[in-house]
Amino acid sequence: MAEFSNHYQTLQVNRAASQTEIKQAYRRLAKLLHPDSNLASASHEQIALVNAAYEVLGDPQKRSFYDRQLAFTEPNAATASARPSRSRRQARAATVAENLHRKRRKSSGQAADEHLQQWLNQVYNPVIRWLAGIINSLSEQINWLAADPFDDELMEDFQAYLESCRDRLQKAQAKFGSMPNPSNTARVAAHLYYCLNQLSDGIEELEFFTMNYDDSHLHTGQELFRIANGLRREAQDAAREIVTR
Repeated sequence: MAEFSNHYQTLQVNRAASQTEIKQAYRRLAKLLHPDSNLASASHEQIALVNAAYEVLGDPQKRSFYDRQLAFTEPNAATASARPSRSRRQARAATVAENLHRKRRKSSGQAADEHLQQWLNQVYNPVIRWLAGIINSLSEQINWLAADPFDDELMEDFQAYLESCRDRLQKAQAKFGSMPNPSNTARVAAHLYYCLNQLSDGIEELEFFTMNYDDSHLHTGQELFRIANGLRREAQDAAREIVTR
């Protein structure tokens, strides 16, 4: 069995540290140990320990469980749980999509037209605007950050941008689920649904990048945004086909 490492000692904080202090300590160590930031201090083993420590202490629920086990015996401290796999996210997405499908209501004649117009005005249009606001601003934000990813002020600006993206995404998700879509907009709704999911995963990847400066998260986040943009355009094309019939 691998030698036990105290997560608080790894992040160089005491057990009474706040979540903000833990986050700041992790960012400081990730920046210090990153090969591009300071090659002399970089260590794959240290980076792995720091990442493992933050995965536990950065999550209040995992931290609480970890603290309870530390109270009995430190060598038996809990290890961090793995992040949900993509297959689990896809399964969850399929379940939600199936639930949305069961909620669809069939209508006919004037009632169907009224339902369509109501959904387009109250759901589709605002969701499309929020999606555009998230997707279209990423390239400019990354260009600014690229000047010096290790500059704290630039990174804080990028984190603030991601927080605004998360806020817009939550509004879009709430609006999307606020009204059953008409049956003839199934393609539009499906494209929007998967677009929202891709953006959620993309924002998550970009948030990981701000914590550990791992370019793989940055590139994955950009790719997920690109896929989301394609889905947004497909939703718009499908909506135009319905309106022009």
